[in-house]
Amino acid sequence: MRAVIYEEFGQLPEVREVPDPAPSRLGAVIGVEATGLCRSDWHGWQGHDPDIRPPHVPGHELAGIVAAVGDRVTRWRPGDRVTVPFICACGTCAACARGAQQVCERQTQPGFTHWGSFAEYVLIEHADVNLVGIPESLPFGTAASLGCRFATAFRAVVTQGRVAPGEWVAVHGCGGVGLSAVMVAAAAGARVVAVDIAAPALDLAGTLGAEVCLDGSTGDTASSIVDLTGGGAHLSLDALGSPATAAASVNCLRRHGRHLQVGLLPVDPPLPMARVIAYELTILGSHGMPAHAYPPMLDLVTSGVLRPDLLVTRTIGLDAAPEALVAMGSAPGSGVTIIEPCSSARECWP
Repeated sequence: MRAVIYEEFGQLPEVREVPDPAPSRLGAVIGVEATGLCRSDWHGWQGHDPDIRPPHVPGHELAGIVAAVGDRVTRWRPGDRVTVPFICACGTCAACARGAQQVCERQTQPGFTHWGSFAEYVLIEHADVNLVGIPESLPFGTAASLGCRFATAFRAVVTQGRVAPGEWVAVHGCGGVGLSAVMVAAAAGARVVAVDIAAPALDLAGTLGAEVCLDGSTGDTASSIVDLTGGGAHLSLDALGSPATAAASVNCLRRHGRHLQVGLLPVDPPLPMARVIAYELTILGSHGMPAHAYPPMLDLVTSGVLRPDLLVTRTIGLDAAPEALVAMGSAPGSGVTIIEPCSSARECWP
């Protein structure tokens, strides 16, 4: 198969032929129709993830068609249309037994613990636990973001953040996760403040339901949010992942507010804990969404209440993926970029 691969961290990846994956007894091989270009992939390429050992194929946000399954897979067959949570669970540990597959004790992650989806095929372990069926009406490019960014934002805002109608929600960082959070929070009836340093990202946030869009490069963003919301946000998300945005997210909260860390942080940052104590704030994390929790979100997507298709601003082929990955460090762009490993994955596998 053709795949994007890098031999060393920080080295320009290249597209070349590598061996096809084979399904394990409990696994499945997916013919990749679409895969998202995510900042997490850039962090991995930079060497920020200890699980990655080059040579490596990145990519963790995907949708496609089941190409082959292991002999112990019972729920899926070749030809099924699927997406995959980026946290793939074992299905048997204590966390999985509680239904918390997103914090599985033996989790695997395509593009991190093993080769990922910037390729014509990708292996997914424990297919019966991790694959999510998608309807014929849902395009693969839209479904790909449901594996990571959109599903992560949905669970963060709805389940972890417990958003309520009328609440002020601040979203710091309007990349794919942040824009998804803006859409989900607005659809839930919240009043959303979107923060970013890029005008195109803020413009897009406005079209997706943000009531207020703030340029984070000028002034004290946290103080501005406190002023315009009449005391601070009820819920604030750091959807970027930096010491500055994490601190701003905490500092913009009102009393008994909730900070939600969604963006991955390359280092553990200092947080304004004096405010956490004085305001009795809640600090939360959110890490993807398990496969069994997808149906309510899929219902909202297929009904048109949520429109993840509006987040897709660029579609590229596999040959353009290496430079696009590298560019995320200096010019991340706005919206979601989708990579199509083939013009149609049906041309890549029988």
